[in-house]
Amino acid sequence: MPELPDLVVYIEALESRIRGERLERVRLASPFLLRTAAPPIEAIEGKRVQGLRRLGKRIAIGLEDDLWMVLHLMIAGRLHWRESGAKLAPRRAVAAFDFSSGTMVLTEAGSRKRASLHIVRGAEGLQALDPGGLEVLDADLHAFEARLTSENHTLKRALTDPHLLSGIGNAYSDEILHRAMLSPAALTQRLSPEDIERLYGATRQTLEEWTKRLRREARGGFPERVTAFREGMAVHGKFGMPCPRCGAKVQRIRYADHETNYCAKCQTSGKLLADRALSRLLKEDWPRTIEELESLPRR
Repeated sequence: MPELPDLVVYIEALESRIRGERLERVRLASPFLLRTAAPPIEAIEGKRVQGLRRLGKRIAIGLEDDLWMVLHLMIAGRLHWRESGAKLAPRRAVAAFDFSSGTMVLTEAGSRKRASLHIVRGAEGLQALDPGGLEVLDADLHAFEARLTSENHTLKRALTDPHLLSGIGNAYSDEILHRAMLSPAALTQRLSPEDIERLYGATRQTLEEWTKRLRREARGGFPERVTAFREGMAVHGKFGMPCPRCGAKVQRIRYADHETNYCAKCQTSGKLLADRALSRLLKEDWPRTIEELESLPRR
């Protein structure tokens, strides 16, 4: 799932291409993408783009008449920039948004179509889609601590819960916890003040560094290689490979749709987190699917 660094770079690329441009037509290849009926999708056609923003893990595109087009890419959704009127490739293409400057194509790999499009009006409509997670890059340590410890969850769950913290998913949570040298199974309300301060710093540093890195990789172009598995990551997707800090083999734990990578030597005092044991721990703490996590009511 594209996370905060990926979404920031997507939005920056779109800013230079569609701000001030007219959305001429929306072409839907999948009937499951659109999740709202009012306002109708025809209401946004012909309107100019007035602004873009990130809403958790969603991309919100503001149009004239206080209309908003909100995209959630979920796990396999990706955006592409093409020449005007680009054809929709069979199987993967989900939608095309024809602007006066070019066409934004939404693709989604796999047979399970999870990406979503909402058309809403005004601040209230936009707020209804905002899960309310804290923007860590805009928050101080006190606000971070208050939000993190407001409920007693495992660190992995807390970091990836969109109602607690904004824009962090499976990949960057692994990187954050490795940098902070904390176990993914540690409980938030049992952390020491030093642990929380270290986690706060690691979260900010990881998100900032990866945003800068992805900007450099894009080189002003449109980001076409958005993936959860990147060469420079320390542990995410690195099962069996050496930890860049200590050299021990990176371990993994799996539960339902989730996988966590970690270094036992750096993060759990050498203790391996067994899948079965962790599954028992997470049984009530962790939703079984991405959809279940995203659909939890806003607190």
